[in-house]
Amino acid sequence: MENNTIIIATGNKGKAKEFEHLFKKYGYAIKTLLDFPELDDVEETGTTFQENALLKAEEISKKMNKIVLADDSGLEVDALNGQPGIYSARFAGEHGNDEKNNKKLLGELVGLPKDKRTANFHCSLVLVGPDRSPLFVEGEVNGYILEEPRGSNGFGYDPLFYVPALKKSMAELTNEEKNEISHRANAIKQLEKHPWEALDQELK
Repeated sequence: MENNTIIIATGNKGKAKEFEHLFKKYGYAIKTLLDFPELDDVEETGTTFQENALLKAEEISKKMNKIVLADDSGLEVDALNGQPGIYSARFAGEHGNDEKNNKKLLGELVGLPKDKRTANFHCSLVLVGPDRSPLFVEGEVNGYILEEPRGSNGFGYDPLFYVPALKKSMAELTNEEKNEISHRANAIKQLEKHPWEALDQELK
């Protein structure tokens, strides 16, 4: 493991790609669970984003004896009382089926006007390592749910999530645009409010 490599406790290819871009400006490469097929997935049994992120980070850190960053994130729709929330990846029952999840979400919101379709993407990040207390940060981006998909970039609910400030759906944004305003980007920016030199030493 190189000194400038961060382990991210995710097997999601879309998230891995985003983290790669987000940490590149800090001079870090990343490795994910996709790089360690011998590691089993961690069951997400928490009731909040923060709990699930901590479960993943602690389990992988314990197995590898390394500092690990984990995230749990998802879509919270106001009209659905915060759903799909922590169940975002399996909203339609099958884990990771973006098409089915998006179709179910549209079905739940049929007939609702724009002002009733407000939502946010939420990200909880936790940094865990041997002999250290967990560091938690969070990030969000606000928008609303479109009535039909727009754009082909991104993953998950990106084609349905409209960002008013940019007048585009998440899936219409370039990687650079998304990495400036996304919930994961905003969570990582919170890390900058902690002494980065201290984190830098720990990550190395």
